[in-house]
Amino acid sequence: MKLFIATMLVIGTITGEKKSASFVLRNESASSIPLVIPGVMNPNLSPMSNSKVTLEEGQEIFFLEKKKRYLLLEVSPELNGDTLIVNDLIKKRKQELDLN
Repeated sequence: MKLFIATMLVIGTITGEKKSASFVLRNESASSIPLVIPGVMNPNLSPMSNSKVTLEEGQEIFFLEKKKRYLLLEVSPELNGDTLIVNDLIKKRKQELDLN
């Protein structure tokens, strides 16, 4: 089994396969949160819900504000296993972008 895993890691490195990360997008607010994940989906996170996703490294996730989309985050392998509180991330990102 260890040989199989090592072989797959080498093959992934040789073929240039991107790493992926599995993580949870959590909405702790009382409102739905529309997101845009180009080439993947455009999910609406329901209020008080969790959504587990697996996305490739470099994949961008956007949030919408007044019909305009803004970058929320870019997926990195470090996100693997994390739970991201999306409503908090959006609040911080709006402050960074001076959208409040």
